[in-house]
This record gives sequence, structure tokens and C-alpha cells, in this order.
Amino acid sequence: MNLKSRNDATPALRIIPREQHVISRKNISKAALRVLYRLHEAGYAAYLVGGAVRDLLLSGHPKDFDVATNATPDEVKKLFRNCRLIGRRFRLAHVVYGPEIIEVATFRGTGEEGGEGDRHMVDGRIVRDNVWGTIEEDAVRRDFRVNALYYDISDFSVRDYVGGMQDVQDHVLRLIGDPVTRYREDPVRMLRAARLAAKLNFRIDTAAAAPFEELGPLLADAAPARLFDESLKMFLGGHGLKSFRMLEQCGLLKFMFPATARALKRGDEALRSLIEQGLANTDARSAEGKSVTPAFLFAVLLWGEVRDQAHAWMVKGIDSNDAWDRAAAHVVAEQCQRVAIPRRFTFTMEEIWSLQPRFEQVQRKRVFRLMAHPRFRAAFDFLLLRGAESSAMHELGQWWSHAQKLPHETLAAALSGVADVGAEPVAASTTAAGKPRKRRRRRKSNGKPDAT
Repeated sequence: MNLKSRNDATPALRIIPREQHVISRKNISKAALRVLYRLHEAGYAAYLVGGAVRDLLLSGHPKDFDVATNATPDEVKKLFRNCRLIGRRFRLAHVVYGPEIIEVATFRGTGEEGGEGDRHMVDGRIVRDNVWGTIEEDAVRRDFRVNALYYDISDFSVRDYVGGMQDVQDHVLRLIGDPVTRYREDPVRMLRAARLAAKLNFRIDTAAAAPFEELGPLLADAAPARLFDESLKMFLGGHGLKSFRMLEQCGLLKFMFPATARALKRGDEALRSLIEQGLANTDARSAEGKSVTPAFLFAVLLWGEVRDQAHAWMVKGIDSNDAWDRAAAHVVAEQCQRVAIPRRFTFTMEEIWSLQPRFEQVQRKRVFRLMAHPRFRAAFDFLLLRGAESSAMHELGQWWSHAQKLPHETLAAALSGVADVGAEPVAASTTAAGKPRKRRRRRKSNGKPDAT
């Protein structure tokens, strides 16, 4: 491969000495430093590389630290007893220190004569890539210029072969090489562009964004399990709302979440509000160090299509419970063809959706039974997000918020004799303070009370 095909010019090394950049070893994990020093002392080249260098230059705090070296995976394994080799598509070494894993990759080559290893491509996509090479070749093999910066443990300098330092300063994402070729090699790079732009507050270079519409369908060929991992990075890393908006802006949402794109295309602003508020809440929890769950996130993203399909089934005369079950199963099955959501999450999603109609039923037994449900809290949080759907739904959320604060005996007394009603009657039966009023039982024409 000609190096010029990977970049606008042949890689030209620029060395930024320690006194001219902000990276400090104090901000690098001790485990990563141990790996770097061990490789260096054994006579191998050792560099911190990729997103860690980029984030350190932006005064951020990387979560992961990757190392690049001229040592082969087998040579790395000989140096570290706490090392395991993984991967078939990309052979890597993982050096484990307690809960922390340092990923060590051998310099990737261009596959030209003299390189070691093997590469296999299908229809322009790289399906196996274990060709070793030089650091110059490794640099031009990376995706974005900001990810092709190397921190040299031997003298603490930063080595830049493709202009990544300038892009960090300009806050722009530029691909290395021809965008169409690079996206065909790995379509997930389009999603990475959107995610990194959202995370870093960078803009995507015009040339890098231009092929999205044409090549977006290639994402259907990506492994669904890999797209699940990518979706977690996008939406659970503290930048979910920005990532969602960036996916829409780039025209990639319809290729990743077709059901979500269809529902939003119908112009439902309440649904958009629900999705964006759900993502904003997830970002806030992540920022506070609280737990976040993919199940709730995917329930939010797919709610519009599930709700609309369930209502369509009910209009045709299908029982409510059956309609919700059918709609959930259909939407989940379609989505899992794109993003492989594990069953443990889809089960929770389906429970959150199926519990929504039960909030409209405020008979005493049903209220307490719902409150005892193991998914009640998640379903209730989801109900609060639905407040934008209508004023009645907003009041219903307020009613349940108040009901949970009441002592058991007080709530039971307040609900004594309340009949099943829909969302609007429930809202109407609440006082200004949110307390439920008792409602008289309606009587049939024969004078007998309704069955409950």
C-alpha cells in the first residue's frame, strides 16, 4: 500500500518536546506506566497512543490507556506474567493489573512486501488484520489524525506523523486518507466520528462527513454485537444527548436505530422531548457517578414505535396486554438485527413498557401490587418522562409521586372504593395537592354495582 493513499502527504515526523505540551505522568495510570517502562527497559519501543494522548493534551482524564510497541504479541506475553492474548481480527495483548487492563498493540503495517503477519479483506472491509510494521505505518493506519499521536516514554515527547496536533488545537476531526476507502474498510468509523465529535465538542471535517448518507447502509454489515458496544460508548459515557443529536445531524440515526428514526419522522415533539430528557438524565447520573442501565436507555429510544404499534393493534380489537406484547416483541426483534441487545436488557425493557398502562389503574389492590413490582421504580421513572405527552399524563405522574410518599394506611384509605379509570379521570380526581379523591362506584342500569 502506498503511504500517500492514507494521508494527503507522506508522513512527516514532528516531535513536540516535553516542555511544549501539557502531558504529565501524574495523569497517566500507574499500570500503564509500568507497561511502558517494562517494554522500554527490555529494549522495545513503547508509546502511549490514541485517545489517551488526545485526551491528555485536551487536559482530560482518560478512562483507558493503550500502548503501541514494536514487540509482537508473543514477545509481550513473555515479558508479563499477567498478560493474555486476545482477538482474531486484531491480535492484541492485555496486561492485567487488578481491575485495570492495559491494551498493548504491535505496530500495524501496510501489508506490503516484507511485512509480517496476515490481512484478509472482503468487499473492501478488513476482517482480519495482523500485519506488523513500523511506527510510521502504524500512524497512517489509524482512523483520525487526533488518534495518531504517540507519547514516547523514553524522552516524554509527543510524536506526530500526520498532523494530529494541529487538529487537536483546531478542534476538528479529520480522517487519515480517503474517507470513502476508510469507511468501506470499517463502517463503524462513521459512528466513531459522531461519538468523538459529541464527546470532544469537535466539528467533523467536511470531507469526513460527506460520505455518511451514501455509505451509512454499510452499517447493516457490521456485527450487531459490535454496534451494541458502540451504542454504550455513545449513550452511557456522559455525552448521550450530544451523541444522539450528532447522529441525527449526520443522518446516521436511521441506520443505527431505524424504529427511533421512523417515530421521530412522524413529527411527535413529545416523543423527542422524552428521548432527549431521558438521555439528559442518563448523562447527569453518569456525571454523578451513579449507575446507569442500557435497558432504560433502549426503552426510551424505542418507546415511540412500541407505543404506536401497540395502539394500532388495539384499534384492530386486540386485547391491550396482547397488543403491548406483540408490539414490544416486533420492535425488539427488528432492533436486534442492527444492535444485539442482550436478552437480560430486552426483558427489562419489555417490562417497563408493559407496566405503563397499569399506572392508569388506581384501584387499591392494583396500586399496591404495582408498587411491589421489581421494575416499579424504572417504570415510574419512565412514566415521569412521559409527562410531555399530555397534561393528563403529567398529572398522572404527579399523582404517583405523591402516592409513594403517603403511609400505607393513608393511601389505602384514600383509594378505598376507587374504580378503574383511565389517565384523564385519574388526573381529574386529584386535588391541588395531588391527593386522590374517593370516587363513587358507577352503577349499571339494573342497579347492581360494577364488578371490580
